[in-house]
Amino acid sequence: QVQLVESGGGLVHPGGSLRLSCAASSASTLDYYNIGWFRQAPGKEREGIACADRGHGGLHYAESVEGRFSLSKDRGKATVYLQMNNLQPDDAAIYYCAPGCQLTTIDDKFWGQGTQVTVSS
Repeated sequence: QVQLVESGGGLVHPGGSLRLSCAASSASTLDYYNIGWFRQAPGKEREGIACADRGHGGLHYAESVEGRFSLSKDRGKATVYLQMNNLQPDDAAIYYCAPGCQLTTIDDKFWGQGTQVTVSS
């Protein structure tokens, strides 16, 4: 059973940084699954923002976060990190990670509680 748990959210000022973590139940999860990061702001649809391909695959970003957000993996800790820099109010949302990078392919059972990111002065 694939399990992913998000953490690391918080309150930051505009221009600030946060690092989110997506901890998998086992390191092999990162070998077999693409790991996607998604976010959902109040009143908006959930959107994909970043994707780490399985194994030693590539890293991909939505245009809205390209150049500000970056992904990294630590297989020893079975964790995918999302470093978020220069955060802006539009980045405020609940952030989720999931096994997959396409919203339509992710079963509801894989969505966790997410981690809240608030950007405010």
